[in-house]
Amino acid sequence: MSGQRDLEGMRALATVGTSGIGKAIAEELGRQGAGVIVHGRDVARGDAVVDAISTNGGKALFVAADLSDPAELGGFVKQVGLVDILVNNAGISWFGPTADLDVATFDRPFAANVRAPYFLVAALAPQMVARGTGAIINVGSMAGQVGLVGLVGGAAYGATKATPASMTRSWAAEFGSFGVRVNAIAPGPVHTSGASPDRTEALGATTLLGRAAQPGEIAEVIALLASPEARYITGALVAADGGRTAV
Repeated sequence: MSGQRDLEGMRALATVGTSGIGKAIAEELGRQGAGVIVHGRDVARGDAVVDAISTNGGKALFVAADLSDPAELGGFVKQVGLVDILVNNAGISWFGPTADLDVATFDRPFAANVRAPYFLVAALAPQMVARGTGAIINVGSMAGQVGLVGLVGGAAYGATKATPASMTRSWAAEFGSFGVRVNAIAPGPVHTSGASPDRTEALGATTLLGRAAQPGEIAEVIALLASPEARYITGALVAADGGRTAV
C-alpha cells in the first residue's frame, strides 16, 4: 500500500504515536497523504516521528499530553482541532498473578486504554457528526479476545483490550447514521521494542502463519479502515493476528 495516497487532504490523529505500532500508524497515515497529529509524552520521540514523516514528503506535528489525566484532555483537544481520522492506540499493560495486582496498578491501564479513548471520542466525534464524515479506529488486542497461555496473568490487560471492541459497536450504532464509521482492530503478537523478543516469537509460533507481525503490517490495515476504500465497513473488529483467534 506504500504507493497509495488514499488519505490525501485528510487530517488524522494517532494517539501514542511515538513508538512501536503507534509510530508505524503515524508514518503510514502520513505516507498515504494525511496530515498527521502525532500524540505522545516524549517530545524527542515525537519530533523524530514528525521528522520521518516530513522526510518522506508528508505533513505532521507533535502534540504532547498524558491522556490518562482527564485534566489534560481539554487543552489537548483544543490544540488538535478538527480531525477526519482518529486512531485510538494505547497499550499500557501489566501481567502477573491476579492476587498480586493492587488497585492503583489496576487503575492505570484502564485510565490509559479505556477512559482516555472514551473521552477523546466524546470530544472529537461530535465534530465529525457535524461535518457528516469521519473514521475512528480503536486498537485492541487478541489478548482481549482469548486467554493466552503465553500471557498468563493478563486478566486486567485483556479486559482493557476487550473493551474497545464493545465501545466500537456502540459508537458505530450511535454515529453511523451521521456518516461516521467506527471500527476496531485486534492485533496479534507484534515485534516492537517494548515487547520481549522471546515472548513475541513464542506467541507468533502459535498463529496459523507461524510468525509475529511487523508494526507496519498492522498500520496498513488501520490505514485501510481509515480510507474511503472501507466506506462500507463499520462496527467491525478486524483480527490482524495471523489467524490465531480463527481456530
